[in-house]
Amino acid sequence: MATLLGSESPWTGGKRRHCNGNIVTKFTSSQITGQGFSRGTQLPETLLQERDKRAKWHGIPSLLQKLYDSSHPNSDLSQAHSLLKVLSSQLSMEAMSFVTEDRKTAQESTFPNTYTFDLFGGVDLLVEILMRPTLTMQKKKPKMNDDLVKDCLSVLYNCCICTEGVTKSLAARDDFVLFLFTLMTNKKTFLQTATLIEDILGVKKEMIQLEGIPNLSGLVQSFDQQQLANFCRILSVTISEPDVGNDDKHTLLAKNAQQKRNASPSRAEVNQVTLLNIPGFIERLCKLATRKVSEATGASNFLQELEDWYTWLDNALVLDALMQMATEEAEQSSTESSDESSLATSPLRHRLPQSMKIVHEIMYKVEVLYVLCVLLMGRQRNQVHKMLAEFRLIPGLNNLFDKLIWRKYTASNHVVHGQNENCDCSPEISFKIQFLRLLQSFSDHHENKYLLLNSQELNELSAISMKANIPEVEALVNTDRSLVCDGKKGLLTRLLTVMKREPPDSSFRFWQARAVESFLRGATSYADQMFLLKRGLLEHILFCIIDSGCTSRDVLQSYFDLLGELMKFNIDAFKRFNKYVNTEEKFQTFLTQINSSLVDSNMLVRCIVLSLDRFESQTEDVKVVEVLSECCLLSYMARVENRLSFLFRLVNIINVQTLTQENVSCLNTSLVILMLARRRAKLPFYLNALREKEHAEKYPGCLLNNFHNLLRFWQRHYLNKDKDSTCLENSSCIPFSYWKETVSVLLGSDRTSLCAIASYIDEPFMDLDRDLLED
Repeated sequence: MATLLGSESPWTGGKRRHCNGNIVTKFTSSQITGQGFSRGTQLPETLLQERDKRAKWHGIPSLLQKLYDSSHPNSDLSQAHSLLKVLSSQLSMEAMSFVTEDRKTAQESTFPNTYTFDLFGGVDLLVEILMRPTLTMQKKKPKMNDDLVKDCLSVLYNCCICTEGVTKSLAARDDFVLFLFTLMTNKKTFLQTATLIEDILGVKKEMIQLEGIPNLSGLVQSFDQQQLANFCRILSVTISEPDVGNDDKHTLLAKNAQQKRNASPSRAEVNQVTLLNIPGFIERLCKLATRKVSEATGASNFLQELEDWYTWLDNALVLDALMQMATEEAEQSSTESSDESSLATSPLRHRLPQSMKIVHEIMYKVEVLYVLCVLLMGRQRNQVHKMLAEFRLIPGLNNLFDKLIWRKYTASNHVVHGQNENCDCSPEISFKIQFLRLLQSFSDHHENKYLLLNSQELNELSAISMKANIPEVEALVNTDRSLVCDGKKGLLTRLLTVMKREPPDSSFRFWQARAVESFLRGATSYADQMFLLKRGLLEHILFCIIDSGCTSRDVLQSYFDLLGELMKFNIDAFKRFNKYVNTEEKFQTFLTQINSSLVDSNMLVRCIVLSLDRFESQTEDVKVVEVLSECCLLSYMARVENRLSFLFRLVNIINVQTLTQENVSCLNTSLVILMLARRRAKLPFYLNALREKEHAEKYPGCLLNNFHNLLRFWQRHYLNKDKDSTCLENSSCIPFSYWKETVSVLLGSDRTSLCAIASYIDEPFMDLDRDLLED
């Protein structure tokens, strides 16, 4: 908070007079000894008035003094409320300018009224007034006037956004933070309370524990659907791990050390469990996420809430977005259906409330989908999955897809933006990204992924398996048909449709590819692959990589990963690949894209290597032999010099200190190449090739020492992670026991072993004893 200390006046810039220095000395002494002045308003009134004109305090200290005198415990607070309204009008103008100036850094000189209010104890006084009912010994707590509570909260919020330090000082008061939650039971003050809590929790050093909120379960169950949606904004802060930057950019070495130090569940994980234990919580979120706009709150209540938000200064960008949407509707009226056309040609003032209502609902759903997505990625994932399936979240989202989630006129009007879920973009863009992230989390390595299809599509999968004479996947057989999508298309098919229409520069391509890839991840399913191949997915991916001119590394990586899952072990996919890549020019363009960043494309390289190995063992199959002889991609990877080239580069672009969740796949891909070589008794040949490469580059020992250290890290990292080891086994169809065995052989200390890395490093260049893995 602000302080009275300092040698210069923040507004005059001049030196303080000696008499003022004596007052400051007294005030400082009172802070140390607890005797004397405790707040700025205890200064003599004549002095305050005398200084007021020169310091341009605009009478705020005197008003605060009167507010303090009129807010004693036995007062009815009516006079105090009148004084607060006067103060509020002075402060609200500064808050408005703060918002309209894109929330520039708060400075005393920019917002003198708010700073003065805090300097003379206004913030502490309002906290005291708000919490006064909790201090009484009476069984029946006295009730404060709702309008007074709203004005107190409004002023506090203005101080938070305009004066640096106020939010942090309020966040440090756990008693006040918990007290604010009790104010949320009153619908009249709910929105103001929620906004202030969100601001405070955003800067709180330690994450709040939800179980500490008095009667949290009763509080949440008392919320109507609008309140619950707004409450999700607060919950998002309490269930997400602290944002320490992009997760992929943090080294695995640092993450492993952090996990050792913090073995117990984090506060965010504890809060997730607390929420899941609230009766009916997940069911209500599913209803919120899937309700239609026509089922939302009536227009009068909606407009009243917008008016409240306008007072809280948070909807300037929203109103801009609404106006833009209404304008776009008018511009595109000629391309829409007859019903939509009549809407678009009506006067703007008649259409705007409907557009506002749509975006209002979208903003709600963004918050709800984010909370569901976080819960889906938590430790209670299976419990959450079961509930989301039971409450028909996926069929509900499928019914909203065309009319709300991916409306036609918003499909191609977006600039590229970041992948961060907190990206500062329009409600519609945030909604689409959250929807795609939810699909990705829902499908990833979980049998419930088949709920993204409808009954006819599930039958199609069964028919594909029957035609190929292979057994149906167990998860498909066990899918509860009463919980799958309704209508002519399932959610996955609808996503594929819009994915193909997305413009080349759209950042949605990244999220769409990730969502579809998650459906394929896990144990490879031939039927799943053929289902997508029949819908032209492979040709679409190749067009994006080769012909679209796409230069985004993130989008290209997502398409490489998806292509790898789509083609793995599937001879039909390689045949289709060869049909599309039918010229040397196209093939060279494809190779250039792969080679431009192996960190991005190595999963596809792994897929090709694994598939080639399997196909070479199926030479009794005429179709396999035909594709092996004709496919340019398989022929390229069959040449040992090309596999070695990939191996050299994969080992060379990473080391233990730079390993992240994003590039550790390079280590595993290099291991796959060597495991397959070991199966064919070719491991010594590959290790010797690495040695020769080192000497040719005049860096003897460099590659092999680095690889040795990487494999030692691999042992520590994967042998303690069941999930990671299962993923490696499922994605490669190589038993994890063979992974472990191969790594042990490579790390063998016997220098006479032809399969041990140590055998290929000359003694002077040995650097295997250094332990780079210690914390």
